[in-house]
Amino acid sequence: MISFNDGAMDHIPAEEMADVGKASHAVVQEAVNAGVWVYGAGLERQRASIVATDGMVTDGPYPETKEVVGGFSVVEVATREEALEWAAKMAVACRCAQEVRELLPDPETDEMLRQADRRG
Repeated sequence: MISFNDGAMDHIPAEEMADVGKASHAVVQEAVNAGVWVYGAGLERQRASIVATDGMVTDGPYPETKEVVGGFSVVEVATREEALEWAAKMAVACRCAQEVRELLPDPETDEMLRQADRRG
């Protein structure tokens, strides 16, 4: 998963955001064409709901939260180095640093998806 923090793009003037959007969509298209794109999205600024184990819901924003994710992309690649290469492209396009984290595999969920696919 490649992500950036909320506010990481605040330094970009409003009149340049369309160019940033075009550049980031070009990287997404490149990832789609390369067959590595899974999903990506921006997240609404500082708005989250916390659902406790007892079901109680608390809605944000949460001023005590220092850093929150502002957007993310999921790519499926063979190596960390390849993920870092995609992150570098996204950093240039979005004009902000990107964080790279590996998503851990879950064989049980993978099997559930395979069975669901077979059922059609």
